[in-house]
Amino acid sequence: MKKILLCELNMSEGTDVAAIEKVTAALRGTPGVTVMDVDSDKDHNRTVYTWIGEPEDVLAGAQNLTEKALEIIDMSRHHGSHPRMGAVDVVPFVPVRGVEKEEALEIARRYGAFLGSKGVPVYYYEEAATKPSRQNLVDLRKGQYEALEKKMKDEAWRPDEGPFAFVPRWGATVTGVRFPLVAYNVNLRTTDVEIAKAIAKRMRFSTGGLRFVRAIGLPLEEKGMVQVSMNLTNYEKTPIPVAYDLIRSLAATYGVTVAEAELVGPVPLAALEDVVRHCLQVHRFEASQIIETHLLG
Repeated sequence: MKKILLCELNMSEGTDVAAIEKVTAALRGTPGVTVMDVDSDKDHNRTVYTWIGEPEDVLAGAQNLTEKALEIIDMSRHHGSHPRMGAVDVVPFVPVRGVEKEEALEIARRYGAFLGSKGVPVYYYEEAATKPSRQNLVDLRKGQYEALEKKMKDEAWRPDEGPFAFVPRWGATVTGVRFPLVAYNVNLRTTDVEIAKAIAKRMRFSTGGLRFVRAIGLPLEEKGMVQVSMNLTNYEKTPIPVAYDLIRSLAATYGVTVAEAELVGPVPLAALEDVVRHCLQVHRFEASQIIETHLLG
């Protein structure tokens, strides 16, 4: 059985089309990888790349993409609504098929060592974390890029790879191994970002909301709306419909309606089973009922 590893690299550039195309070409030019999605957002000023392949090929793709991104991006001039602290901000590796956790961890650590050798501070998170305080991406990214200069004077923030120094051009990168998450955003028909922030606070687990939900409220200036941007870190225990229904209910208390929702990047097929069960009221639905699932090798 062929081994499949997924990488979902988040790059801090979402507005410069020419730059994004150059970085994308570096990834697509890597033999053995299948690029599943390239999602750029101008308000977030961020591009999320998702690709799969054999572990060694996926690692090569991450290295090729990263080298080109470091040539192009200058974090000292970066502005966007999404939290970030590095040019190559976060690089999770996700085992999909035939890849044990230890093999994925080896890939993540080799990537981290590669990036550290380029002069970028690197922190390991989730399954690769070297200490409990570094497991959570939110904790690592607290204060964002603007806080890095001060952090790099505190021994507690010594990186796992790369220089223990503030690097203005590139910031710092987080990488590791994690369970497949669902990046799910809900846009609201209002320009009041305080409403989105209040709803996000009610949604995220760290402030008393739903388990396995991380959420922030962001303005979408180009669309004239606001967004509740979420990561569902365990879609089996907190399904997509549960998150959507609560946001819609909370928005209604402010007299606001949902305009649209979006999934950022590919999602596991299993995550959509609950969507069908909920929306179509087909309570015994399973992904195996979809014809195409039997055509996958």
